[in-house]
Amino acid sequence: MKMKQIQSIAILLLFNLSFQFLFAHNIDYSHVVLRHWSVASESKFVEGSFYMYKNGEVFIEDANHQILRYPINSLSENDQAFVQLKSDQITNLNNQVFQKKQSPFELRSLFDAKFWVSLLLLTMLGIFVLKSAEGKQVKYLVPVLSVGMLTLLYSFTDKIHKALLSTTDPATVDSAFTPFKPNVVTHWDSTYFYVESYGVPTTHEMMVGISNHGWQQQVPIPQCYTGNNTWPIPLNPVMAANPIPVDSIHFTRGAIAVAANGIPIFNYHTNTGVDSYIDGQLDNYGGHCGRADDYHYHIAPLHLYNHTTTNLPVAYGLDGYAVYGSVEPDGTAMQTLDANHGHSYGGVYHYHGTSSAPYMIARMAGEVTEDGTHQLIPQAAAHPIRPSRTPLNGALITSCQPNSSNNGYTLTYTLGGLTDSIVYNWTANGNYTFKYYTQGNGTSLDSIYHGFIPCYTVPTSIVDFSKANDDFGIFPNPASSEFYLKFNEAVKLNEIQNVSVFNLSGQMVYQTKGYNGKINLENTPKGVYLVKVGLLNREANAKIIVE
Repeated sequence: MKMKQIQSIAILLLFNLSFQFLFAHNIDYSHVVLRHWSVASESKFVEGSFYMYKNGEVFIEDANHQILRYPINSLSENDQAFVQLKSDQITNLNNQVFQKKQSPFELRSLFDAKFWVSLLLLTMLGIFVLKSAEGKQVKYLVPVLSVGMLTLLYSFTDKIHKALLSTTDPATVDSAFTPFKPNVVTHWDSTYFYVESYGVPTTHEMMVGISNHGWQQQVPIPQCYTGNNTWPIPLNPVMAANPIPVDSIHFTRGAIAVAANGIPIFNYHTNTGVDSYIDGQLDNYGGHCGRADDYHYHIAPLHLYNHTTTNLPVAYGLDGYAVYGSVEPDGTAMQTLDANHGHSYGGVYHYHGTSSAPYMIARMAGEVTEDGTHQLIPQAAAHPIRPSRTPLNGALITSCQPNSSNNGYTLTYTLGGLTDSIVYNWTANGNYTFKYYTQGNGTSLDSIYHGFIPCYTVPTSIVDFSKANDDFGIFPNPASSEFYLKFNEAVKLNEIQNVSVFNLSGQMVYQTKGYNGKINLENTPKGVYLVKVGLLNREANAKIIVE
């Protein structure tokens, strides 16, 4: 065989090897087949993919990315078996994945056997071709060999990129916020995961317990953390070479994290350097209001684990890293924390919340930007509607209750043995009225301010929608108008006294004696409603979303 023929064959082999590796890594995941679910109790079918199984409910994502919820016992036996199989697989995966993942900052994954074998063969082949070539041919072969090397490297670009960057799966982030929907809304792009909320929790009362000199005379007003003013969580966090401390100098304005229920979390230090929690400035849940009458936490919201599961984050730092509680994501006990109040576990970095300082984040482990006012940017902004006030020494807040009109609160406090209050509300066009009742004499000083247009009406009572209901399930949920109740075997039909539906203002929109098999809310506005079922010796309730 002539030398030119050998060289030609060698070059063809080089390109063939390179392109095999290049195209071997391209997999198309765009065509996903949706499962055909049978809702046996309704004699209907739905199309969607399995999303989550929690507290006896199956979450299904349809083709429009809407989350449907069905009690597992309302599905066919085949679907129930499928859900159980998926649930077991996820459990097993969670118990293994943290041992299998590699750190995004370790270069071990670059030492891929295929890469090095290919590089060695190409190098040997290139040396052979160059040595066998005649002098004039070398100048043509060098570019060809270089292209082959670059092609090989390009085929491994994705692997190298993933080894050098920490990319968070948006679905993983979304799972932390799912237990608190629809009070939070989430969406994302290639850069950020966005959290929309109204800055007021629906899982607990606000302000109660603030004491001593801690109350700044600010009160909770729902904020519009929506649209272009949402909380951004980086999806490609990068570990900082020199983490910025969360202290009395840095991040003294604005949030450093957002809780799973959509409430922002601030630095626990005040601008004077004291611990706001120890100083009595926070309520029973670690929150209070800032100068813009914006409610926020200052410590880790560990109380949210009453409404979610311990293997999910309770918050996310605005540097992109999750915050867990006293256990690791796989359910094992929390391991030793680093100087940031977190660590890399199974190759993934996250923080931990604790009941003592620094409570959550000691230093921002990820790269962040701090502006001239020591605020982390980008982040959402609260909008004040009145001038900030001064501390009221000696006041103790005893109550903060929504009004019956669903557009304001009454905050009650004691001072010097007297009971005083602030009664405030707002109108649809942005007029905010404050009545200050002081010195226990029942007279008020009124102030009216014009501020931003309200985007939220508050619930008149705190309802824990997240707890499992053992007596009945609702399907479909969300519903367009009609829905059904599925009672468990322990509930007899003759025990059902009545079924009532209330809006979040506490107003009854539907009631019937007993249960006739179907509830129709055809003329009811879209929103979240509470379904109450009166039984012989108890009352059961659950949430329904009307779309």
